[in-house]
Amino acid sequence: MRTGVQNLPRVRASELVGRGWLNTGGKELSLADFRGRVLILDFWTFCCINCLHVLDELREVEEQHRDELVIVGVHSPKFEHEADPEALAAAVERYEVRHPVLDDPELVTWGAYTARAWPTLVVIDPEGYIVAQMAGEGHGSAIAALVTELIAEHSAKGTLHRGAGPYVPPAPASGTLRFPAKALALPDGNLLVADAGHHSLAELAPDGETLVRRIGSGERGLVDGGPGEARFSEPNGLCLVPDDLTASLGYDVVVADTVNHTLRGVRLADGAVFTVAGTGRQFMVGGQENVLRSGPAMPFDAGEDYPARTVNLSSPWDVEWSPELGAFVVAMAGNHTLWAFDPVAREGHGSVRLLAGTMNEGLEDGPGAGAWFAQPSGLARAADGSVWLADAETSALRRIVPGSDDGAEIRTAVGQGLFDFGHRDGPADQALLQHPLGVATLPDGSVVVADTYNGALRRYDPATAEVTTLAKDLAEPSDVLVEVVDGAVHLVVVESAAHRLTRVALPAGLAGEVLDGGAHRMARPATDVGAGPLRLDVPFVPAPGQKLDDRWGPSTSLQVSATPPELLLSGAGNGTDLFRDLVINPEVAEGVLHVTAKAASCDEVPLLPNGEPDPDVFPACHLAQQDWGVPVRVVPDGDAGLTLPLRG
Repeated sequence: MRTGVQNLPRVRASELVGRGWLNTGGKELSLADFRGRVLILDFWTFCCINCLHVLDELREVEEQHRDELVIVGVHSPKFEHEADPEALAAAVERYEVRHPVLDDPELVTWGAYTARAWPTLVVIDPEGYIVAQMAGEGHGSAIAALVTELIAEHSAKGTLHRGAGPYVPPAPASGTLRFPAKALALPDGNLLVADAGHHSLAELAPDGETLVRRIGSGERGLVDGGPGEARFSEPNGLCLVPDDLTASLGYDVVVADTVNHTLRGVRLADGAVFTVAGTGRQFMVGGQENVLRSGPAMPFDAGEDYPARTVNLSSPWDVEWSPELGAFVVAMAGNHTLWAFDPVAREGHGSVRLLAGTMNEGLEDGPGAGAWFAQPSGLARAADGSVWLADAETSALRRIVPGSDDGAEIRTAVGQGLFDFGHRDGPADQALLQHPLGVATLPDGSVVVADTYNGALRRYDPATAEVTTLAKDLAEPSDVLVEVVDGAVHLVVVESAAHRLTRVALPAGLAGEVLDGGAHRMARPATDVGAGPLRLDVPFVPAPGQKLDDRWGPSTSLQVSATPPELLLSGAGNGTDLFRDLVINPEVAEGVLHVTAKAASCDEVPLLPNGEPDPDVFPACHLAQQDWGVPVRVVPDGDAGLTLPLRG
């Protein structure tokens, strides 16, 4: 029996079926082409921040074992736009995916492997048998250990074949910008662009085309220094520092350096770059090592503020100055929260704190401490001091209203939830967006939204609560700047997938068209369950060389809820066991079970000759976590059990 894997019946891997392949040089592949290699299937969708985290988790093991291991990305889309093959090809290039990708728009392979969550990883041995399935992120160390074990096992058996894999890199692209993310108007009229695909900042002349200078070497990494040596990793949001703070802080612009999980400061005079918040490590929800301390590790306290360089952040996507809070609001896409960064606190070293959000993914308004977000991605301050938010995964426009107690109230203007999207104008309570990433305020107090996956600019008027379309047929607009010249309003649009900035003139009335491109609801196959008792199991097996970590309390947790809530007669709530006895309401025909599971593990400490653990070895900690939204249909003779492997 393999270490850390239950002795289960061997199951053959299913064939890989889809519309086509990317990163193979045009070659169609089948499961037989991977025989003799360790194979990892990564079920992902390019809108999903957790999927992007897993891409980064897998890079090291992929490079280390490129002769024995093949990773295949199985792209199983959530949004309508993600099913577009051209959009997928752009995303594969944007996120530097360096392995074959199967395009699975009809979720055929997804269904064959019973995937129920993005991301899901399936490990297949060189003989074509499934040996592990994992959901969520935080499995990097487990994958590395399992791959090493499989290589040794099958090398000894003679069933491992080494050599070049099927990956064929795309032709290198050229151009001033590559997948630009956000833009900022500088005081001198130039434009500063977060050039995410080039891992740098590009300063352009007012024409939006002429390159003035580049800040950052263009190599992915986390390095401070001058403009030629500093490194970023897919930078996104940009915000000017208030004039009265620049001299004391020593920098003029704050950058959300997304994949580095940091905030960076940039001094415009010489292009120097500084890390001003974050550690370079990702915040893991429920983890015990999110805060760096000189003493024992301590869990993150949502009610406390911390020195800015001591706390892990999670994919900060945008940043906006709020005079009302005396801090920068940070859209923390990676853990579905909003944070506040006070650059002058702690004697100018800065502090960070949680501003709003529970770290649960969804759409819930109210006081910030109880609000739910889903990849908050764009911020813009309104004249009244509130801050508009583009909440990408709920396809929502929301409003952050600062409170007197340094908190905030969250209100949704447009948006229905995680699975409802489309291009529909009209009354705000019926209007639909599709994965918006940017937002800006117009001179009349209305709001313009970069409606990214609809390829459109949308306008929301708070006075009438109406939504209209200002422009369409844009290439994944991810941000928008408002320019007013001689009374005329122009928008500078970051067309990310077209690698350019585009100016759009607006009519004097700013009204826009009223369009109805239809509504969509993400429809994954429902799981048939019976009314009455339902046993929920979330298997988790620590990786080879690891054990469950209960040094700070229970090592596992399970949270269960439902939409509608009436679906569950009992079983909702929080607990520490990775199983739960639920009772399904026979009066509710269908709904969604929301399940959040976490499991903490640590490396096993070697023993001294006397049998005691070596006190000089400090075990590394690992946290696996996943949120599932499982559509269920209540039918006679439906299943009485539901298994969601966290790692098993």
